[in-house]
Amino acid sequence: MSKQKVKIVEVGPRDGLQNETAIISSQTKIDLINRLADAGLAHIEAASFVSPRWVPQMADAEQVMRGYTAKAGVSYSALVPNLKGLENAIEAGVQEIAVFTAASEAFCQKNINCSVAQSLKRFTDIMALASDRQIKVRGYVSTVLGCPYQGEVSLAQVSDVSSTLYEMGCYEISLGDTIGVGTADKVEQLIRNCQKTIPLEDLAVHFHDSYGQGLVNIYAALSQGIRTVDTSISGLGGCPYANGATGNVATEDVVYMLHGLGYETDIDLNKLVAAGHWISDQLQRINGSKTGLAMNKRR
Repeated sequence: MSKQKVKIVEVGPRDGLQNETAIISSQTKIDLINRLADAGLAHIEAASFVSPRWVPQMADAEQVMRGYTAKAGVSYSALVPNLKGLENAIEAGVQEIAVFTAASEAFCQKNINCSVAQSLKRFTDIMALASDRQIKVRGYVSTVLGCPYQGEVSLAQVSDVSSTLYEMGCYEISLGDTIGVGTADKVEQLIRNCQKTIPLEDLAVHFHDSYGQGLVNIYAALSQGIRTVDTSISGLGGCPYANGATGNVATEDVVYMLHGLGYETDIDLNKLVAAGHWISDQLQRINGSKTGLAMNKRR
């Protein structure tokens, strides 16, 4: 019996770097993207076309999207918050975008200054223009397992928001535990609830590792049939609007686990670990991947 394939969506260049305080050069970001593609990652979220006033680290999105060496079979996507962001992304030649909202009303107000319903309404023009330009759209739903402002978030609300995004034309919905409070049983409930209205193959998970539950939660999602996982190289990241939220679970750790479980990823773990050490050195920070640290010691 052939092994099953799990798709990794690498969000390090965008979600991982957006919260860094010291401005990172465009060339460093470009080099990171190229190293990730060389390691075998086939889907890389490379930039975000948000206002530099709100996220200064992403001010060079156009230079980054024009600067990497495109590799055949690799999708390089960008996050867009509104129609202006999409127009800028189109100008930079972006072929896939992501839009984002939240399952929590409180988080949506803090993050993008509008209600969940208003955020979804904003996507109407984005989806129309993206469809016209044959640009694929991925949808993010944040705070699916808890909110830093309102606490519990109902599964019904998560399902409603996710289904609306899917019906609008997002080819895939990424369920994000923005503050990393979820546990395995809650993940299983989340997936079972969402798959009532969205096919399993069109769902992805995006788990932050604030409470050390990232790998366990991904394992729980895999047990429910999820085959697309968002990760961040060397565990980079956090959320500008969620104090205390650490980075997404480290790509290296997820790939090590997947390979150990017999899943295929098409990723070269040695090259991936090297990329994680490289960007950690560039940022002068400790590598957040236990696999990266362990493999480095072993050498």
